[in-house]
Amino acid sequence: MKKSHPRPPAGLPDKDTLLAFLRETGSAQKTDIAQHFGLKGADRRALRQMIRELEDEGRLGRRGRKGLSEAGGLPPVGVADIVERDVDGELIVRLVEASDDAPSAVLMPDRKDRGPAPGMGDRLLVRFARGDNGWEARLIKKLDTGADRVLGVIRRSARQVRIESVDRRAKDTLIVPESQVEGLKDGDLVLATVEKGCDRHGPKRGKVLEKLGREDDPRAASLIAIHSHGLPTGFSETVESEAEDQALPSLKGREDLRNLPLITIDPADARDHDDAVFAQPDEDANNPGGWIVWVAIADVAAYVRPGTALDQQARDKGNSTYFPDRVEPMLPEVLSNGLCSLKVGENRACLAVRMVFDAEGKKRSHRFVRGLMRSHASLSYEQAQAAADGRFDDVTGPIVDVILKPLWAAYRTMLKGRKKRAPLAIESLERKINMSPKGEIISIEPRVSLEAHRLIEEMMIQANVSAAETLEQKRTPLIYRVHDTPSQEKVFNLADFLQTLGRPWNKGEPPTTKKLNALLDSMRDTPHAEIVNEVVLRSQMQAIYTPDNIGHFGLNLDRYAHFTSPIRRYSDLIVHRALIRALGLGKDGLTEREVAELSGIAEHLVMTERRSMAAERDATDRYVAAFLEERVGATFEGRITGVTRFGLFVRLQETGADGLIPISSLGRDYFQHDEAAHALIGHRSGDRWTLGRTVEVKLVEATPLTGGLVLEMLSDAEEGKPPGNSGGRGGPRGGPPRGGKGPRGGKSGPPSGKPKGPRRRK
Repeated sequence: MKKSHPRPPAGLPDKDTLLAFLRETGSAQKTDIAQHFGLKGADRRALRQMIRELEDEGRLGRRGRKGLSEAGGLPPVGVADIVERDVDGELIVRLVEASDDAPSAVLMPDRKDRGPAPGMGDRLLVRFARGDNGWEARLIKKLDTGADRVLGVIRRSARQVRIESVDRRAKDTLIVPESQVEGLKDGDLVLATVEKGCDRHGPKRGKVLEKLGREDDPRAASLIAIHSHGLPTGFSETVESEAEDQALPSLKGREDLRNLPLITIDPADARDHDDAVFAQPDEDANNPGGWIVWVAIADVAAYVRPGTALDQQARDKGNSTYFPDRVEPMLPEVLSNGLCSLKVGENRACLAVRMVFDAEGKKRSHRFVRGLMRSHASLSYEQAQAAADGRFDDVTGPIVDVILKPLWAAYRTMLKGRKKRAPLAIESLERKINMSPKGEIISIEPRVSLEAHRLIEEMMIQANVSAAETLEQKRTPLIYRVHDTPSQEKVFNLADFLQTLGRPWNKGEPPTTKKLNALLDSMRDTPHAEIVNEVVLRSQMQAIYTPDNIGHFGLNLDRYAHFTSPIRRYSDLIVHRALIRALGLGKDGLTEREVAELSGIAEHLVMTERRSMAAERDATDRYVAAFLEERVGATFEGRITGVTRFGLFVRLQETGADGLIPISSLGRDYFQHDEAAHALIGHRSGDRWTLGRTVEVKLVEATPLTGGLVLEMLSDAEEGKPPGNSGGRGGPRGGPPRGGKGPRGGKSGPPSGKPKGPRRRK
């Protein structure tokens, strides 16, 4: 809504009065100025002359096609592009279609914004204001210009300079003038935008916004993934300053847990430690064979408080993102690897839960405390497992009887309760990319699943359940982690697939974890075990964050909330604040404003989680492609994990990489996609390529820039029965349709005229 201004006496204003009006309004057109001052006839002509004189004097600037503004001024609201980053990493915006006198402005963080963080090249609707250090811009709305941004690599030739996109789905390259890429070399990784007004039928022209690195940098894969998915990176100077100003809380208002022998168990390369555990037999005579299990979590809420810049940037990021060569953390290192990391022998603030289990592994009670703890040991999963297997070292030897044996005994008791609960027992094979300090890939190997992993997992699950139960009992709003029951469509697809294996499945019966586990168990020692596991996994819904509870299907729990990783997940920090509020553990609990915004926060966290997962997956694909680039031409054993209308996806056994076999390379037959059977079936021969089959393939192409792998099938198709002549539409013995010329003649298709699937190209 435009601000109204008192109407001055009618008549031509002097220059200073006109500039004062423009300074107050930000910008105005000539007609607005004339209307405001009540100008008519000769006065309007005199106004145009005054405007020309002010422009010649450098006191007036243009804003858009018709707008005018005091030189060096900006309108209250305008459309601006993000044009650069300053030395502190702050984003700089410039008004669209403004003359050279228009100043740039620093984009200030907007704590109400819950969408993806703006990045280089984005177009925004912003509110401008003068700050102490110059012009500032505050985001009103991010405008949709993402399709015009291209992340690509400079390709120089004798005739032109091109930008080749890193997106394997992109088909176009951008042409850029030599004057724009001065100083840029072939292979430079750049962020560019598509120039407006390009000929839609000719090559698109591009404008380089920012140089990001080099294509041949071993760490380029992570860099590409970060920028492709718009991950917020780094921390502002304000955030770093707030993080450095924190001090360790005192014992005031806290329970002293420093004599409790809590230990951390983490991956060997972990830099932060946000959870610690301890177990001891319950000496209560009413609970024979029972156990007390403590889970202590870093008290991030003591340092990251609502309303601070530190909190806003943590919310924007939503979570930490993990790549093979780096981590993009949610919190600055001074906290994540400092005050919030549960280091051995150092006092640390924590939020802990004391849980009591009976001899059958059922949780009888729990209570939360805000405490001060001191870790007594830091173990890797491998160290903890070796100790459990009877192999001790200098760290595990002294604590095996007092700490490690009770932990394992408590875990085995908790397992009884887990088995009765029967969570979904899908096995997910993960691969670990081992890299040298220089970023070169040394090896790719399966991640080994140890009992030590499952011990920590089960104790964290029970702590998360306790958090959700407490908050429900206290009627305090929270963000749940929910996992919906598989949809009817997904159940039907699973049933159709199982039918191809001769395994009956009642489509009308609601899916349960118990029934799915029985299916997985029945297939465990068969050749189809791996693919059935994969298909059951694909039948699941995605877990999300929401303030509305629908339970967690996969874990078979009625209520569940993330509580155990506040260093790397903002959802857990919200749950910590909710517990502090509910239990009266301090003044830094969940605020009324946060309660009102929980739905929006939850939606934002779902987005940031999926953004990170996509970036991590893309980076891994590119690293694997780089690792396999030197092995083009080699043969591999793999399994068909995807059957589509355009080809087969095969997962290589050695690396876990997925590659595509185009349908055009499968043979001379015309293959049709049978969705229900998860198969490609030859129209003339009846030969089949089916989901789950083990095959031998050759690596034809590996493209590190996009992460794409192209394979060639070396195995033979499963022999099928050639279809007979049905209704006279096909030729004899299932040959091509009448009027066709066979597979090499260019006219081969399915019996009913228009193809139902892709045709095999020559």
